[in-house]
Order: sequence, then C-alpha cells, then structure tokens
Amino acid sequence: MLNTVYQLVRPRQFEAAFEDISLDGTHILVRPRYLSICNADQRYYQGKRPEDVLRQKLPMALIHEGAGQVVYDPTGTFQTGEKVILIPNTPCEQDEVIAENYLRSSRFRGSSMNGLMQEYVETVPDRLVRLPEGMNELVAAFTEMVTVCYHAIARFDRTAHSRRETIGVWGDGNMGYITSLLLKSWFPGCRVCVFGVTENKLNDFSFADEVYLVTQIPKELRIDHGFECVGGNAAGQAINQIIDCIHPEGTIALLGVSENPVPIHTRMVLEKGLRILGTSRSGRQDFLGLLRLYERQPKITSYLEKLIGGVVPVRGIRDMEAAFEMDIHKIMGKTIMIWDSEGF
Repeated sequence: MLNTVYQLVRPRQFEAAFEDISLDGTHILVRPRYLSICNADQRYYQGKRPEDVLRQKLPMALIHEGAGQVVYDPTGTFQTGEKVILIPNTPCEQDEVIAENYLRSSRFRGSSMNGLMQEYVETVPDRLVRLPEGMNELVAAFTEMVTVCYHAIARFDRTAHSRRETIGVWGDGNMGYITSLLLKSWFPGCRVCVFGVTENKLNDFSFADEVYLVTQIPKELRIDHGFECVGGNAAGQAINQIIDCIHPEGTIALLGVSENPVPIHTRMVLEKGLRILGTSRSGRQDFLGLLRLYERQPKITSYLEKLIGGVVPVRGIRDMEAAFEMDIHKIMGKTIMIWDSEGF
C-alpha cells in the first residue's frame, strides 16, 4: 500500500514523498484528522535548530500532537472509524527503572522518526488511546502537550516534600497555562501563583489564585515549590527568580526547552538544599492518567478550549505552509490543522 508523507526538506519547504506500507497482523493504520503545531515543529520549520541537527534530521514529516481515525486494525483493538489520540513517543525496549520517555533508545515522531503529516500513520495498538466520548477534537489535537505537563506534575508529586501551601509557575504561555491549570485541579487546596511578562496573557489565568508580572514580585513573597515553563534565553532569569523566592528544600520542576546552556545561581541551590527536577515528553501512562483526570474534572477541557487559536483546513502543501506561517505570528494558543488528506 502506497502512503504519502509530507516532509520538511529544508526550512520553510514541504515536499511529498512516497513510501510503501506492508499491511500485517500487528500494525494499525490511522488517518490523521486534527494536528497541532508545537514550538518544536516551528524550530525545524524556521531553521532554528543548529545546522548539523537539520542536516541529520531532514527530510522529515513534522507534528507529534494529533488525533485521527482508525482505518485498519487487524489486531481487533479498535473499530474502523474509531477516533483516537496518537502517542508520539515510541519505545524500543522496556526498563524497570527508566520511563519510556527517558530511554535513549526511544524514538519520537517529528524528531527521530516521521511525524503525523502523512496520509496514513502506521502504528501499534499501545501507541493509541481512545478519544473520550464528546471531547472537543480541537482540544484533543494538543493532548500530547497537556500530558507533558501532567507528567511533570506526577513526577513532582512523587518527589517533592509534603508542604505544598504555595506553588509558583513561571511562564504565561501555553505551557504555563496548562501547568497551572492542572496544578490547581490536582492540588485544589494549594495556592497557585503565576508569574509572567505580559499582563494581557496573565488575565487569562482566571483559575489561578494570584498572578504577578516578573518585574513586580513582592519582596516578601515565598513559595514552597516552583515550575519553570519559560525556556529559551529567558529560562535562566526565571529559574533564578524561583531560587530567590523558594523556601529551603523546595523542588524546582523544569519544563522549558532551551537550545543554549542556561546559567543559574547554584550557590543558592546548595545553600537552600533545593531539588531540581527535569522533565521531558510523556508516555502512555500519562495519556491514560490525563484522560481519567478529564473524566473526574470535565471543567479542565473547558479551560483548555481557550487555547484553541487559528484553525486551518489543510488540503495541500500551500495550506501547510500557510498554517505554519500563521502560527509564527500567534500571541497565544495553539494552531490546529484540520488535516484532509483525502482531499489532497
């Protein structure tokens, strides 16, 4: 069976490639339907990764956040037409200690293997989860990003000490929004404070207990733990602000991605006995756990609907480029491609 794969061959240029899919008894075919553009996709699209990385990775199909429909399942796990969310992390082995998303042998769609910009995606049953009945499919498209925040909080919950009266979240973008929302849902009795640089964005954090501009943090404010959701060149400033505000023996969870080394005030890390917890990506258990959380607290998805930004029907390469260009100029939210590969 011939499959069309829409690969980024160089920055800002997509081309169609063709590959053969051998239908067997173990792999499922999914037709992508709703695809969400991530900042990681943009770094490839705009050529913002180092030149040697681009040479190594490209050509490659982008996108690791998405939902679709099953078109063929010889395993009997899903029915034809059933709506599913795709799990991009693809482990090649199991380890009793190291989670699937930290195994160096694992592959990841849109990074070390082709992403979801394909006519069909070939996968195995445990890389799919059923879409909850009635869930907004535009929100479902960026489930993977929400699971990354869920994963970080789950690790924090297992690691941090039990005093959790006040938790600070640095970052007023999508990741800061999702992390603070999940923290408030996970620890309803906790005071969640959000710190950002844009007042208009902070106004959207209506579920948070308090919001502050990073230039106007009260000198007396203290937190028990902190989450860094900034990344990039500003990550060091955010981490150092957390170090200044945090009580001794607190935990700092890092979620922001930075291409360059980040300088932090290690002397105060030592003096306060702080724990720094790095988190990246997510695994199947995080997807299942998040969907259970949605069932218990359906209001979460209502808040997540506010992150739906541009919605672009895609029927060809020009539409793909238009979606990515639109996404570059967004202020907040997620750009969703309604992927109509049948119309290509």
